[in-house]
Amino acid sequence: MNNKVAIIVGATGGIGSAVARKLAQMGTKLVLVARNSSQLEALATELDPTELLIVPTDITDPQQVENLIQKTVDYFGQIDILVNAAGAGILKQWNKIEPTDLDAMLDLNLKGSAYTCQAAANIMKQQKSGHICNVVGILGKHSMAMSSAYCASKFGLVGFSKCFADEVRRYGIKVTLFYFGGVDTPFWDHVSLKVDRSKMLSAETAANSIMFALAAEPQAVPMEINIQPESHLFF
Repeated sequence: MNNKVAIIVGATGGIGSAVARKLAQMGTKLVLVARNSSQLEALATELDPTELLIVPTDITDPQQVENLIQKTVDYFGQIDILVNAAGAGILKQWNKIEPTDLDAMLDLNLKGSAYTCQAAANIMKQQKSGHICNVVGILGKHSMAMSSAYCASKFGLVGFSKCFADEVRRYGIKVTLFYFGGVDTPFWDHVSLKVDRSKMLSAETAANSIMFALAAEPQAVPMEINIQPESHLFF
């Protein structure tokens, strides 16, 4: 990973920040992306003296995503890794979901990740190499009550990612999907469901699996990684 350039979307979240710390230790050049600039600056200070760039970005806006990619290329000259770890969850009963709830889930979890994949792949295509990691979550593979809007966005992301992966592999671009079960991150701070976070996966476990995929030998393509807590398994 030394001297590679990695864009981490959702860098201030639990999984994103854990991945950033691990990549920083390996000498990776980082582009930290989130909407909150003060949180990005705090993370950058923690990672100092890692060579990095901070780009506050709302990935639901295609123009801001294009700006992110352009700033990265202008600063580092390349993009080797994209980690899409941004996401939000609205968990409500089916008849309580508002149109704004559905829009929010689709805009961030599906469309935002699609925009970053497209923009990064345009650069990776020119390089004939790259690795895109989409953190989907287990609700992109299995349904759960109270999560219809969230599942709609994540199932959509899986469909997009698989078709996208089939198209970009000819350019040497790898795509890996991560189906993590419940991960104990700030994601759950804003969810009304009662959950036992002590039995969830740690952000460290999730980050380790992303690092495993990124470290795979050139001819190996880790297509899907599914890790769930023992207390709550989907088969």
